[in-house]
Amino acid sequence: MIKQEKTIRIGSGAGYSGDRIEPAVDLIKEGNLDYIVFECLAERTIALAQLQKMQDPTLGYDPLLEDRMKACLPLCVSNSVKLISNMGAANPVVAAKKTARIAQELGLANLKIAAVFGDDVISMLNFNTQNFLESGDSLSVLADEIISANAYLGVEGILTALEDGADIILTGRVADPSLFLAPLVHEFGWSLENYPLLGKGTVLGHLMECAGQVCGGYFADGVKKHVPNLGNLGFPIAEITEDGSFHITKLKDAGGMVTPATCKEQLLYEVHNPAEYLTPDVVADFSGVSFQELDKDIVKVTGATGRPLTGKLKVSVGYRDGYMADAQISYGGSYALERSRLAIEIIEEGLRAKYLEPEDILFDLIGIDSLFKERTSHANPQEIRLRVAAKTKTKEAAVQLVNEVETLYTNGPAAGGGVSKSVTEIIAIQSILMDKSKVAPKVEHFKS
Repeated sequence: MIKQEKTIRIGSGAGYSGDRIEPAVDLIKEGNLDYIVFECLAERTIALAQLQKMQDPTLGYDPLLEDRMKACLPLCVSNSVKLISNMGAANPVVAAKKTARIAQELGLANLKIAAVFGDDVISMLNFNTQNFLESGDSLSVLADEIISANAYLGVEGILTALEDGADIILTGRVADPSLFLAPLVHEFGWSLENYPLLGKGTVLGHLMECAGQVCGGYFADGVKKHVPNLGNLGFPIAEITEDGSFHITKLKDAGGMVTPATCKEQLLYEVHNPAEYLTPDVVADFSGVSFQELDKDIVKVTGATGRPLTGKLKVSVGYRDGYMADAQISYGGSYALERSRLAIEIIEEGLRAKYLEPEDILFDLIGIDSLFKERTSHANPQEIRLRVAAKTKTKEAAVQLVNEVETLYTNGPAAGGGVSKSVTEIIAIQSILMDKSKVAPKVEHFKS
């Protein structure tokens, strides 16, 4: 008798914090999943969440956590689907407690919810010996402005939670592919030193982490690359066996498409060196990956492998970096372009008169030169949106600058309208490396 090979099906429920919820609901209902993974942390997201937590210790987790849990938890329970997500952001413990309360309110008893943390390493920074990778500056240059430092954890904390029987796992900063790799290691019993297998699982995670992108969302251009039914874009499903063989697909009735071309575009996303994709779990090698279309919307992925770790973890350091002033005004009709350029001259003169000297300032004529400054010839545009964006050291200077744009309403040129203005604090990100041995994931459990 031939032994049936074990297969795991994982769905992608989100590709970023503000992603749509409906495709995840459809996957849990109809996807015959074992796991669903919500990847919700971009590079700056956790620094912004850390700032929010500093202002209110009951916050700092993903703003859509409650909506996602209310929509998905009952379906996860009825379909025996485990949920893994980095929606914990800067506050995984509070996120787990919140999720337990939501489950109780929904009448879902005995759910085991785990918080995975330990990525917050701000207390471990050495301002005198550590330098930023991007600028080369010592951390001491920005010591007073640093608000967060989060290491990219690997699979270990999630594995502990799964081994303890967790149904829902909420993490802080975990590397995106690791969210998908962890359940594979758990289910198949893969060794954390079997780097070729970890490389295969990592390429799976990399293809899945952006949700709708691999189903054609980012692929579509409406001219040469047509994608069907984008308004109902589905999210992907990965089906993988114990030897690391897998394919990517989607629900049959969902919009979008899964093809070798959509997979290739996602494979190249955020990859500097395909032969050395550095993660906390493995140095993955994507250089030999190939895609084979098995059937409509079913693509087999082969050729990934991996090598031993570097022993270092990337740490994203968030810091205050001044203020962003952003103001806009529209000009329409005859001579719209000329009036917009006159408006720029008026603003520049007003700033000089007030001795306002931003660290950086940008004037954009949206639709004319905001993306392609080298363009010199234009038709006779009948509508222009003028945008003024500037970086200032103080909030007061940023407020003065956006108010200067608002004065264009009645101080020339003619017929400006639709002013918008905003002032926001800039939270910037740079990176350092830290010894992996110094960073230990922690797990705390809660029950509904």
